[in-house]
Amino acid sequence: MPARVWIEDLWNYVGKEVVVRGWIHRLRILGGINFALVRDRSGVVQVVDEKKLLSDFRHENVVEINGEVIEEKRAPGGIEIRLKGVKLLGEVYYESHLPVQIYSDRSVSRLKLETLLKYRVLTLRNPRQRAIFKVLNTVVDAFREYLKNLKFTEIHTSKIVASATEGGAELFKIDYFGKKAFLAQSPQFYKQIMVGVFERVFEVGYVYRAEKHDTPRHLNEYLSLDVEIGFISGLEDLLELETGLLKHIFKKVREENEEELKLFNAQVPDIEEIPRLTIKEVTGILKREFGKPIIGLDLDTEGERLITDYVRKRWGSELVFVTHYPLSKRPMYTYPDPSNSELSLSFDLIFRGLEITTGGQRIHDYRMLVEKIEERGLNPDDFSYYLDAFKFGMPPHGGFAIGAERLVSKILNLPNIRMASLFPRDRHHLCP
Repeated sequence: MPARVWIEDLWNYVGKEVVVRGWIHRLRILGGINFALVRDRSGVVQVVDEKKLLSDFRHENVVEINGEVIEEKRAPGGIEIRLKGVKLLGEVYYESHLPVQIYSDRSVSRLKLETLLKYRVLTLRNPRQRAIFKVLNTVVDAFREYLKNLKFTEIHTSKIVASATEGGAELFKIDYFGKKAFLAQSPQFYKQIMVGVFERVFEVGYVYRAEKHDTPRHLNEYLSLDVEIGFISGLEDLLELETGLLKHIFKKVREENEEELKLFNAQVPDIEEIPRLTIKEVTGILKREFGKPIIGLDLDTEGERLITDYVRKRWGSELVFVTHYPLSKRPMYTYPDPSNSELSLSFDLIFRGLEITTGGQRIHDYRMLVEKIEERGLNPDDFSYYLDAFKFGMPPHGGFAIGAERLVSKILNLPNIRMASLFPRDRHHLCP
């Protein structure tokens, strides 16, 4: 079998004969000559068919193309292939037309979300849609790279659990051989346990929330980028860690996804520092600057958007850390603020009007943790495996979790988070 050349590498073969394998992205049958766009994982190239070898082919046929690479400024990408031979590798089975014209970015971008998802197996082949997941791939790779360079260990924890980690009733219940179990809301308990083993851990994995949302910003299954680190001095260590992590992720996206960013006319922030405000300061700003009444120390969707606008104008930043939320609004394992027992050493990170991270310092003392569990009206016996780790010595520690789809949707300014999920799961979508 002749060696295959990726489309993205064709510039290295100008004037030479090559073999390209991929899909017929678009086909134009004209009077004296045929033109085709052929697509592989790396790009799209124009094929000039003077021998009319493609006359009986159809969109999305899988083909092997043999021809000479020619420089042609009028062609997409500035080069084309003069066809010498073609072999059919994969047939198609549809009637007269594809249900979606995936060769047209404009047509696909105008589709309603339901249509985009209904034909997901096809619309993902559109280069613009595919670009979203190339950016997601870079984000995850950069996340791993940065943390591994800081001597973090990647872990893989179970998504079937016996008890809730975040509290609340938004849990997917499952029958586990006659026992009650749940899909994990977070790897929180396990990553804290593993701080007692590796000190610094991270995980890339799906988590599940049975919340009956139907908004452009929520999924019931999402990819969580989790971090937990031991021997911290306080909340500042976590804010510094995430700032450095995001600097690295954004840098990698700019370097590796230049073409994908162009497809969305997207700009990636070039950050030095991220402004930090307490939730009390934020609610004061919202009331003073926008006349927004705040019930309790918390932010709703509008509040997140307004504080982003304020921070952008005030400091030129599209990100802001909001810290020291009320302890009552945070999970039972959140460390109380030593200077105000009603507040917590916790934070959210808001990016372009959307919370993408929640984190904080955790309680590391066994007796304090049992006390906080009981204060929530919970039974410590239900968390025995978790509490056992704290009986045998745990360092001061903390962490955070980044919603990968939320981060990518904001990088590319997508109108709906479902577009950043390959096969989104929400109240209305269980397949594909």
